[in-house]
Amino acid sequence: MTGNILLCTIITVISYLIGIKVFRRYNKAWLNPLYTVTVSIICLLSLFHVDFTYYTSGTGVFSLLLGTATVSLAVPLYKQINLIKKHLLIIFIAVTAGSLAGAASIVLLAKIIHLNQEMMYSLIPKSVTAPIALSISQSLGGIPALTTLFVVTSAVFSLVTGPLLLKFGRIRSKIAKGLALGTSAQAIGANRAFEWGELEGAMGSIAMITSALFMSLLTSLFINL
Repeated sequence: MTGNILLCTIITVISYLIGIKVFRRYNKAWLNPLYTVTVSIICLLSLFHVDFTYYTSGTGVFSLLLGTATVSLAVPLYKQINLIKKHLLIIFIAVTAGSLAGAASIVLLAKIIHLNQEMMYSLIPKSVTAPIALSISQSLGGIPALTTLFVVTSAVFSLVTGPLLLKFGRIRSKIAKGLALGTSAQAIGANRAFEWGELEGAMGSIAMITSALFMSLLTSLFINL
């Protein structure tokens, strides 16, 4: 058991260090560690012939740390609580509209290119944070593995194109920029928004939370109909 945890920890840490080094050296959004670390872990697992189930059983400590990091996002939210209260209606409308548009576009695209329902249900929660997306996908009857792929791909794509679109559209509002990245790119979008400022990061965090809640409620309504 100890050997299992040690091997999995080494693979994860090495992959993380490689991902961070590549990102800092080239400073490209599409080289975000979320993507490069995943690729690195897959390569190392294949190289050392480590079964994925064996790997996941030895990485519980990282799941614990991830939960702690997620909870820490509440700190900037607390600091900006008065501003959030002031713009609560705008935040709700913007994030709800963005989430609904994302889900509706998938349904429309699925109809146009004739995707089967299983694939469509796997795609619908693509813009929601991964744990919630997996739950939604399973509830609808999608394929969780594909949903994970779509969530990561969508987040990285939004992280690359989002700032460019905001710049092209001359969007200077800190609130709008944070909400846009948080809704489309979720956790890594909120993290990117923090690089612009604490207010943008707080808006990114609240957008990530609100979109997850909205999609969960929408899924519940859809299933009960």
